[in-house]
Amino acid sequence: MAAEGWFWRWGWGRRVPGRTGLPGPGPGPATLVHILLLLGPVAADITDGNSEHLKREHSLIKPYQGVGSSSMPLWDFQGSTMLTSQYVRLTPDERSKEGSIWNHQPCFLKDWEMHVHFKVHGTGKKNLHGDGIALWYTRDRLVPGPVFGSKDNFHGLAIFLDTYPNDETTERVFPYISVMVNNGSLSYDHSKDGRWTELAGCVADFRNRDHDTFLAVRYSRNRLTVMTDLEDKNEWKNCIDIIGVRLPTGYYFGASAGTGDLSDNHDIISIKLFQLMVEHTPDEENIDWTKIEPGVSFFKSPKDNVDDPTGNFRSGPLTGWRVFLLLLCALLGIIVCAVVGAVVFQKRQERNKRFY
Repeated sequence: MAAEGWFWRWGWGRRVPGRTGLPGPGPGPATLVHILLLLGPVAADITDGNSEHLKREHSLIKPYQGVGSSSMPLWDFQGSTMLTSQYVRLTPDERSKEGSIWNHQPCFLKDWEMHVHFKVHGTGKKNLHGDGIALWYTRDRLVPGPVFGSKDNFHGLAIFLDTYPNDETTERVFPYISVMVNNGSLSYDHSKDGRWTELAGCVADFRNRDHDTFLAVRYSRNRLTVMTDLEDKNEWKNCIDIIGVRLPTGYYFGASAGTGDLSDNHDIISIKLFQLMVEHTPDEENIDWTKIEPGVSFFKSPKDNVDDPTGNFRSGPLTGWRVFLLLLCALLGIIVCAVVGAVVFQKRQERNKRFY
């Protein structure tokens, strides 16, 4: 194998040195059975990280071209973004900075996987730093705004790597990664850390680590998966897995960051986009994927977004313990009804005996 990548193992799992990218996620032998049972057949050829699947027109890889300038081939910079030989710094560790980087080319892949090597670091102590990084797949590009340095009411997908709790009443632990899909009608509420429009999220301790930190985003057949490698163990850790996500083709990839009264260095070291080789049905192939409206088929009411300290929603899908409680309540109800029925039956029998 060429020395310019990591080779990918079958499954979201251990990363094995040998190639310079991140390993490709995909179901391992055990989880594949579970996925097939729960979700039905999922056809996908897991990419192995070879250049055959790497889309360089959508990737940002060292050595960078255009060091010292305000742009580079295939990517545009905005705001405080600075290109060095080692990283792209979206914001320095200074107050009131905003920066972004956007791919020139719209992406027309139906199934893709993005690997991001990033670093968030600074001198601020606990809860005295901010605000974080946003990764984008959106219709519009290079539009500054209040959402981590980019526009609100966007069309498309956003992954927020949030480092500061704006909501003082929340028990959520930060840093926190969350996902939002928008058709332009929703506004991101910074004061509530985006809880009302969040689809899912997880706690992720990625700030001020003394080793490399990675994030992987996979979109295939209406399924969105986010994984992290933050522990220097060369292993993927599950963060977000959502089915029913609809994203069109022809949108742009980007990354942005912002600081306010608090600050951090927000660095992007590499972005690698891989094409997933997935077979689609003839009906799916006949769809005009550029006309799809971004959305999620099971999006819950914002009123249901009640946090617990781990960042999960208490109103989420039925988990094992919820099913157990429902079954227990049903069983108790049956027992009560049976006891009441037996008592009533016995009294009627006694009345009948007295009558005769």
